[in-house]
Amino acid sequence: MTKRAPPPQMGDRRAVLAAALARLAPRLPAFEAEAVLDRAMRSPGLRGAVPETAVWLALTAFARHAFTEYDDLLAEGYDRDSARHFVLDAMNAVLTDWGSRRLVSETEEADDRADS
Repeated sequence: MTKRAPPPQMGDRRAVLAAALARLAPRLPAFEAEAVLDRAMRSPGLRGAVPETAVWLALTAFARHAFTEYDDLLAEGYDRDSARHFVLDAMNAVLTDWGSRRLVSETEEADDRADS
């Protein structure tokens, strides 16, 4: 019988999230990775999420807000769904640059918990 490793302690959550993020976006620069991890750690809605889900939602929210015109579109009066539609290609280009094989689809809504 093989022994299983004990579940990570709460203090290890950042390390677990970092490992999941490295698998999800292997070419994500360290500075951006820290910002994504900070978002995943501080978002109340992501604290209890499975690590892969937490970093995906934090990563897509970070890409949307930092690397697209999403916030500008909202400021111009576009609703969230329309703004997300218009930045979809830019988001997926950024995710691809970071080595992510997973992309955001038109039907996939990024969870609001990561968008704050």
